[in-house]
Amino acid sequence: MDVMIERCAGLDVHKKTVVACVRTPGREVAGRHKAVRTFATTLAGLEALREWLRGNGVTHVAMESTGVYWRPVYVVLEDDFELLLVNARHIKHVPGRKTDVRDCEWVARLLECGLLRGSFVPPPEIRDLRDLTRLRKSLIGERSRQINRVAKTLEMANIKLGSVVTDIMGKTGRGILDALAAGVEAPEALARLAQGSLKKKRKELAEATAGRMTEHYRFMLGHRARLFGDVVAKISIVAFDALVAQVMAREPYRSAERVFWIVDGGTIHRGQRAADRLQARFDNLTLVHLPTHASWMNQIEIYFSILQRKALTPAHFSSQDAVAERILDFQQHYQQIASPFEWKFTRCDLNRLLARSPTPAHPSLREAA
Repeated sequence: MDVMIERCAGLDVHKKTVVACVRTPGREVAGRHKAVRTFATTLAGLEALREWLRGNGVTHVAMESTGVYWRPVYVVLEDDFELLLVNARHIKHVPGRKTDVRDCEWVARLLECGLLRGSFVPPPEIRDLRDLTRLRKSLIGERSRQINRVAKTLEMANIKLGSVVTDIMGKTGRGILDALAAGVEAPEALARLAQGSLKKKRKELAEATAGRMTEHYRFMLGHRARLFGDVVAKISIVAFDALVAQVMAREPYRSAERVFWIVDGGTIHRGQRAADRLQARFDNLTLVHLPTHASWMNQIEIYFSILQRKALTPAHFSSQDAVAERILDFQQHYQQIASPFEWKFTRCDLNRLLARSPTPAHPSLREAA
């Protein structure tokens, strides 16, 4: 095949080492020179890799996205070379590989022929923001898991607190859980801990908390409650404000004219208080707090699901231009028949929408319908 990139390199990244193959013009006519070296994945080793690639005049570098091991390699090389982070599945499906060819050599050969398609890698500031938001998301998930484990422990102890209290980790629920963990077992004493509107349900609370609390369940409840408290402290308003401050102190957000923070799933009143609090601290910040069930991202997923079923299946295309033409044609057709989605959209709703969608008249869409 024709060589598209004169000087390129393929990397095979591992936990402790990275094997690099450089392909450059050879002395013979239409010949190619190959050089393979192994470097450590320490900072010194990666800097030596960068200098070696520079010395060979490499302009493009490709590597497979292997776990998180590619990230430090990418950071060291991204300012000096045109990098391609390639899905390993795409490389595997390219025919013609020999069994005795090392991974880095095969990646370099595919790169020089222009057969690799790089994945999108956001700039460093967006990668850092992703890490922070994913950390917060994992902590929120951990909070839900701890609530479920507390509910499971209560059920095993035959305490039906969740049948009376909607939020077992609310003020009333936490008070009763702390009392149970401290050794209080009298249902009447536990019912007197009710707060707010639950004071009217003290009789139901007394019946629900009359269970079989043993030392084992008491220990489990206390342990789960402490874990829940630790997680909540990390995702509280103070922690969220600290996250916002950390992001807004960095470029490009610090000097941007406007920065939009979109928070999905929360009450309107709480969202307005958060918007007022943060906008008082940052002049260029605009907090958009969507109400509960306003899952706008789900609507995008629904559209692409319809696009795949109506226009892209079966996937018989002669070129990427044919795919692009099919998508644009469907988009123009869909804008004429689309209707607003409901907030809660199930598989049955999707099937009904697909059934209502007529077969497009455009020739390129008639096959996909």
